[in-house]
Amino acid sequence: MGKKYKEITDELKAFIKAQKLFFVGTAAAEGRINVSPKGMDSLRVLDRNRIIWLNLTGSGNETAAHVRELNRMTLMFCAFEGNPLILRVYGNARVIHTHDAEWQ
Repeated sequence: MGKKYKEITDELKAFIKAQKLFFVGTAAAEGRINVSPKGMDSLRVLDRNRIIWLNLTGSGNETAAHVRELNRMTLMFCAFEGNPLILRVYGNARVIHTHDAEWQ
């Protein structure tokens, strides 16, 4: 049975930081669900309830399009080495572009 956490503990933060690959899942109200592998040191845990991630688009930008319509996002981290662990982080996302004041 899985555990539920109300916040990102120091142990979970260390696990997240150690992962070279993670997955982002989004969906619009209708249509396809999008699940994409991500990595390249593009994610940071800001505090116990916030994560920031730089979306380096590749084959398209369906993730941002979904978030603009419906801001739900799931991040999934899997231990490919060491003790087995799958961690899912559920939350609300928003898109920030380079021309937005919040970018800095």
